[in-house]
Amino acid sequence: MLGRVSTFLQRCGVPTFHRCRTHDSLFNVHPSVSEALAENKPVVALESTIITHGMPYPQNLSTAEEVEAIVRAHGATPATVGVLQGRLHVGLTQEQLHFLSHDNASLKVSRRDLPYAISKGLSGGTTVSGTMIAAHRAGIPVFVTGGIGGVHRDGENSMDVSADLTELGRTPIAVVSAGVKSILDIGRTLEFLETQGVCVTTFGKSKDFPAFFSPHSGFSSPYNVTDAKEAAELIAGMLSLGLQSGLLLAVPIPEEHSASGQLIQEAVCTAVAEASEKGIRGRDVTPFILQRVSELTRGESLKASILLLISENEIRNV
Repeated sequence: MLGRVSTFLQRCGVPTFHRCRTHDSLFNVHPSVSEALAENKPVVALESTIITHGMPYPQNLSTAEEVEAIVRAHGATPATVGVLQGRLHVGLTQEQLHFLSHDNASLKVSRRDLPYAISKGLSGGTTVSGTMIAAHRAGIPVFVTGGIGGVHRDGENSMDVSADLTELGRTPIAVVSAGVKSILDIGRTLEFLETQGVCVTTFGKSKDFPAFFSPHSGFSSPYNVTDAKEAAELIAGMLSLGLQSGLLLAVPIPEEHSASGQLIQEAVCTAVAEASEKGIRGRDVTPFILQRVSELTRGESLKASILLLISENEIRNV
């Protein structure tokens, strides 16, 4: 789907982003990415916290490599974003992917963390917000991830809201994901995105908004698009208007890969309760819950995550 969306975007006459220098002291674009951008060929941005914080080694490395291979196989250039030794990279070499997959001291780099990571010469995986910043600066209009962050459960009291949501409200990037992580308050997340002026659309025949491991969350997107052409026209319209806000295109995990979704959701509820009992807060909540869910499901959640990431990057026959 993504390759076809990128191709249709070119045909729709999407305005070229202002592209900064592709190589300077703090920001580096891989030659394959800069060449594709210069030739107006499709490029897909990818985040790297899935490598540094989302999966254990070696599944993290093999999944990252497989996702990049899928993007290439369908005619687009992958641009995995990461921070290495104080430099923001758009497009990573094999050696750099390997480094991030092994570096246990890697930071989780969001917008707020970028200045510190750069100034201290640190390395880390970029979150959705960090990746959006880098992709936009490089001139890449499409970014794919598993699930975005959102409003945490009990967020009305804790005010724990992911920077992913505010970034979508101020950076004109089309984010393709499997919706919102099921550990979050999906209803409040959708309300927050509306407040931020983010266009939320489901890819498929219905408006059902997906919940990462499940194609159904019980909530609906305002809109839906049924094929790659409609998706590209939607993205082109957003970019052409110069709204300076992003777009969330929610792609449900295929039904055949969601059979274990109920089991995983029950484990999520258990893990959320345990995190609350242990007093785990802030950025430590998601890593704890993901690890605990993997333990409770005996690895089934990790398998589902890998299938989900792969399906998000596969081209569908639409």
